[in-house]
Amino acid sequence: MTQPFTTDQERAQLLANGKDRAAGIATDPRPVVRLFTPDAHATWLLVSLDPADGDTAYGLIDLGISMPELGEIKLSDLASIVGPNKQPVMRDRYFQAARPLSEYLRLAQENGSIVD
Repeated sequence: MTQPFTTDQERAQLLANGKDRAAGIATDPRPVVRLFTPDAHATWLLVSLDPADGDTAYGLIDLGISMPELGEIKLSDLASIVGPNKQPVMRDRYFQAARPLSEYLRLAQENGSIVD
């Protein structure tokens, strides 16, 4: 059994942020969860979940190719991804966002990868 990508509290915050996003409310939330591949260089800093499907996440995506960008990813798709050593995507249980998403994006674009 793979570990869940979010705790119940994180999922509630992601859905609340997703509700604001779906309503067109301009916000700049801090990322709620950091997902990563332990045997590759991919990282996802997620700020919201679409309340309509509860599966489509939005945030900063860094696939390790020096082109981090904002985008959407389905958690169900992440569950099927494994790195070169067959390691699944994992949740960083110790992640605490230090800045809003816009700052993570700016720093990631300057550095070619998510910094923190």
